[in-house]
Amino acid sequence: HSKGRRIPIMDPHADQPKAPESKPGSKPDAKDDLKSLPLPEVEKKLGSSPDGLSQAEAQKRLTQYGPNEIEEKKTNPFLKFLTYFWGPIPWMIEVAVILSGVVRHWPDFFIILLLLVANAVVGFWEEREAGNAIAALKAKLAIKARVKRDGKWVNPAARELVPGDVIRVRLGDIVPADARLLDGDSVEVDQSALTGESLPATRKPGEAVFSGSIIRQGEIGALVYATGANTYFGKTAQLVQEAHTVSHFQRAVLKIGNYLIILAVALVAVIITVAIFRGDPILTTLQFALVLTVAAIPVAMPTVLSVTMAVGARLLAKKQAIVSRLVAIEELAGVDVLCADKTGTLTQNKLTLGDPFIVNNVPADQVILNGALASRADNNDTIDLAVLGGLKNNQVLQGYQVVHFQPFDPVHKRTEAAVKAKDGKMFKVTKGAPQVILALSANAGQVKPAVEKAVNEFAARGFRSLGVARAEGDGQWQFLGVLPLFDPPREDAKATIAT
Repeated sequence: HSKGRRIPIMDPHADQPKAPESKPGSKPDAKDDLKSLPLPEVEKKLGSSPDGLSQAEAQKRLTQYGPNEIEEKKTNPFLKFLTYFWGPIPWMIEVAVILSGVVRHWPDFFIILLLLVANAVVGFWEEREAGNAIAALKAKLAIKARVKRDGKWVNPAARELVPGDVIRVRLGDIVPADARLLDGDSVEVDQSALTGESLPATRKPGEAVFSGSIIRQGEIGALVYATGANTYFGKTAQLVQEAHTVSHFQRAVLKIGNYLIILAVALVAVIITVAIFRGDPILTTLQFALVLTVAAIPVAMPTVLSVTMAVGARLLAKKQAIVSRLVAIEELAGVDVLCADKTGTLTQNKLTLGDPFIVNNVPADQVILNGALASRADNNDTIDLAVLGGLKNNQVLQGYQVVHFQPFDPVHKRTEAAVKAKDGKMFKVTKGAPQVILALSANAGQVKPAVEKAVNEFAARGFRSLGVARAEGDGQWQFLGVLPLFDPPREDAKATIAT
């Protein structure tokens, strides 16, 4: 999940994120969008086929395009070490060292010099150790991919994927790179990490799946068309890396350092002015200035601060939290308002049926029953499973025979079932977007104000709403009620918010 970051604004209810143009393979022009071109053209541009690449060709492309990971800018360790001698507080300590040398106070000279070097060595070492812990955690969390090379399926690290590789993704897999789906059955893909949408999206052969999304249902082959920084997720991550901001912690330290420098300079100026006015020896005056300067310098503060944060980073690494910048720890600890993605972070990412809203005194269990008859467990659809899970007794469905079932589609925005009861009577049931169900219903005129009020109240509480209607035989649809669906909070959500 914070995270001074700026990310592209995305519609949280978008079915498919619109990625920036990708340029893998033979580096096509921006107009050649590998995400939407016909699959045969994509294969041609990538110089690949459903049989995948050879190991030699994959190795060549890995050299050409680089590993399938977000490149981190490495800092020269020596230059990193020198940064500990640069800044307002190190400058003050360095001035004290120089003054001690000028007046030949060698004990002070060596003690202050030792503190200056100790600050740098301890801070550098602790940050390096924290970096090593983070690197070890990243290695532990690295995912593997199932890839076709030389006609055989192998399991290399995901970082070794290249454009043109043929991969296999199945239930629970994290999609390792942007890819186009090959022949097979459609799959359900969880894109909540990219769009914030909690419900899985259906992806059919030929459509694109994006790095970082998770396969929730099905298994299918896919052709990789973008890796690393060229992926939809990678471009977003690059924007985050390029954002340079000064943290609250750094501003506070600079403010303290600047205040102490101004104070020390002002007091030294007063001492020199008074000494000149009184005619005091210059050496004595410098000694006073030295004492004052050294007293004004918090020589141990940089060490204390860097060590404290580095130790915190190592403790967080043990809890499998990756801290890429030490100052981020203090920054997160000092937030007043935390805007977190709700789905899966504060909630369980499991839709649950709430108490239904009913019209015309229809029993609540009848509204749920009719909604359940318009659902199908075989589809493994999140909403259908939530409605079926709301039944107090699953055996009640055995008295009905679903003759025809029309699954949900984005155009009609509802499911419909033709059902035969035990007594042989036929009726139809439907569930879907409340406004769509209302438009079908003959009794919409009398129930619409109450239904819209209920839907708005459910929405204010973070619930999704489903309208349910029923038609006897070939009769008109009658609106029965509204089913609220909610994502229950995680057990630790209260403690997380409280702390």
